[in-house]
Amino acid sequence: MNKIDLLTGFIIGILASILGSFIFITFFTDYTFLGGVQVMKFEGKLGKLITLGSILDLVAFAILLKLNKELMARGVVLAVIILTLVSLFV
Repeated sequence: MNKIDLLTGFIIGILASILGSFIFITFFTDYTFLGGVQVMKFEGKLGKLITLGSILDLVAFAILLKLNKELMARGVVLAVIILTLVSLFV
């Protein structure tokens, strides 16, 4: 059961990051989501987009800790670490 909770938290972290990136592109640019990602990649700012999207992971982490789901919260932290490594090399 522990690995399932960790995987669930990881998936929550990745989805929260994607949702945060979607919200940023939708509200603060004139592009659609896929167009905005392509433009950011072309301009070399895809790592910054991933970083801005990860702000929602803080919210997910806080909610999971409030619900006493520590292993899921660890999964969210793992997702943030993986996204950090991805944004370093992108």
